[in-house]
Amino acid sequence: MRRLFLVLLLLAQSLLFSAPAQAGHDPAGWDSLLKKHVVSLHGGQVTQVDYAGFKADRSLLRRYLSLTSDVARADFERWSKLEQLAFLINAYNAWTVELVLGVYPDLASIKDLGSLLQSPWKKRFIPLLGETRSLDEIEHGLIRASGHYNDPRVHFAVNCASIGCPALRAEAYVAERLDAQLEDATTAFLSDRSRNRLEGEVLKVSSIFKWYRDDFEKGWHAAHHLGGFLSLYQKALKLGGNAASRLVAGELAIQFQDYDWRLNATPGGQP
Repeated sequence: MRRLFLVLLLLAQSLLFSAPAQAGHDPAGWDSLLKKHVVSLHGGQVTQVDYAGFKADRSLLRRYLSLTSDVARADFERWSKLEQLAFLINAYNAWTVELVLGVYPDLASIKDLGSLLQSPWKKRFIPLLGETRSLDEIEHGLIRASGHYNDPRVHFAVNCASIGCPALRAEAYVAERLDAQLEDATTAFLSDRSRNRLEGEVLKVSSIFKWYRDDFEKGWHAAHHLGGFLSLYQKALKLGGNAASRLVAGELAIQFQDYDWRLNATPGGQP
């Protein structure tokens, strides 16, 4: 009997120490809120956010935010890169909604939440991975920092609560489908003619490509300049004829459009 006990004890210890690292964070609560309160238009090219609905469900949102804050840095570091990146994108988007709800419906733009001395993205109000962070710190200090993830498509996943911003996806990002989700978000955004279109000899694109140009020129899929990156999505941009090759050769002008900072609320929720 004693011998059997020792065998079982050794087996339990073996299972304990050989167990895989803790799985990534479960975004089910956030996913449910997105499915309920995000309206997709034009095949997902554009989404509108029912902030009034989010406000009614704010306790559920805060429950999810509390779960993101409970994640220890040591556990986060043990996750795969895909798990980490999905978690950070979801956290950024969820905390952005929470920031808007703090004033909603008394704002026309997320910029109304800033001041002459500080933009809303620099406010430190987010308890995440052991520190109190700003949205900028999540995006630039964690998602974009040091080329750790090196995926420029994240710019079409993080949402700044504005009409000019890529759509807030009507589902949470998850590690097992992250590549497909990022590709879909990128294609959808570039397919939107209100923000990206060829007019004669000029390719007019979102200012995102101006602000974060370096990220699109770091060699992702062998794209070392902006034209090269955009040519990867020539179908979404509808670059017919030899426009794509001319873009790669630098023979097609690129012009950056003005950004629409109005709140991306559903029509009934606009102030």
